[in-house]
Amino acid sequence: MAAEDDDALFVLTAVLLTPAQFPSVLGDDYPEACARLGLEPYAEGYGLVLGQDGSGARWTVATDDVTLVACAIAAWDCGMEYDLSPSDRSVAAALPGWPLNVAVSAPGVPAPHDPEPDPEMDGGRSALVPPDTEQWGPAQRRLGADEIALQWAVWREQVEDDVEFVEAGENPNASVKRVLEEVRAYVETPPPPGRVRSAFASGEARTLRADGPGWSMVARTDDIAFLLLDDEPGEVLPVGRGAELPGLLEALDGMAVRPAA
Repeated sequence: MAAEDDDALFVLTAVLLTPAQFPSVLGDDYPEACARLGLEPYAEGYGLVLGQDGSGARWTVATDDVTLVACAIAAWDCGMEYDLSPSDRSVAAALPGWPLNVAVSAPGVPAPHDPEPDPEMDGGRSALVPPDTEQWGPAQRRLGADEIALQWAVWREQVEDDVEFVEAGENPNASVKRVLEEVRAYVETPPPPGRVRSAFASGEARTLRADGPGWSMVARTDDIAFLLLDDEPGEVLPVGRGAELPGLLEALDGMAVRPAA
């Protein structure tokens, strides 16, 4: 959004906040991620534009023009320039601070800092800050699951082919058994939007992501699954296909939310 005064927003990056695509570090599902930003979890979602104003202050602009933000992200991913300037009519909220870590800053303005609270503009709300990922917990667990989804081949190579699926009647790990039971329950009773997401993978497969209280699961519909648990700090637990996992993953894929394109 170009302007010639301190109200200008120098755009640094942008992300989608929709049921199918949202920064999972913010929550286990879409409504939880929205709540962290004080936004209503509308089904259409938002685009989040992160930048600095002319004084260097951090701001997050939530726009309901999701298509505009998606086009900008796609262009940037291809190394192309794109002028991301949401119209004033599409702005749902202008929030002080950043909910995510941003490694860059705008040239020619002061270093990034949180703006002073302004009761007239934002009700004096505290500035957004990224979740704490220094210690193992929900935020770091979800980031770990993100990394496995991005680097599936690397993680898959570390697992032997004879990993056994944990059957419901067995109990080698009580936490794993509990998580698998909760995953199965999602098929019968759909969870909040974004708890189960499906994305493209190689070939005919899909990459599945499921999250719940204290756990995250990453799987491919043609392969195994990995579990990360809050009560197993830093551990990645592989779950073999066996006789049950293929059907469970197929059922999850059938009810998961998917990106529009």
